Amino acid sequence: MASTLREVILPLYSTLVRTHLEYCVQLWRIQHKKGMDVLEWVQRRAMKMIQGLEYLFYEDRLRELGLFSLEKRRLRGDLQAAFQYLKGVYRKDGEGLFSHVRSDRTRRSGCKLKEGRFRLDTRKKFFTMTVVKHWNRLPGEAVAAPSLAVFKARLDGALSNLV
Repeated sequence: MASTLREVILPLYSTLVRTHLEYCVQLWRIQHKKGMDVLEWVQRRAMKMIQGLEYLFYEDRLRELGLFSLEKRRLRGDLQAAFQYLKGVYRKDGEGLFSHVRSDRTRRSGCKLKEGRFRLDTRKKFFTMTVVKHWNRLPGEAVAAPSLAVFKARLDGALSNLV
């Protein structure tokens, strides 16, 4: 590439590369760390090409550019899908997808989800199981959002505070 300016690399990466890295990721979900590292390497390399950020650590580069790692973006997409299921957007399809905790003693929000217990490790990788742990950690104002747009904004604030 002839230019390494932020104004050139970032839009090109976002439209041409990241779309391929994230295509249907909620469906084919990467199970192994090695596969996730390979995809993350592509983003690392693209962010390292930006002039002035070459010598920063990867996390500092992302923070400087206002981006999330691909792992956080996958989590963001999963939590958005869970929000839509829980708020009734996919009422027919997701009717029994999640189990709610029925208790008044929940902190942060009244919409907590119950984690299932399984003997086999294969079920621990299912969408419904991976989302529950992160959903229960979300702040109450994010969970109680009235719309998806408000939820996305509040979720981005919560994810930016995550290490």
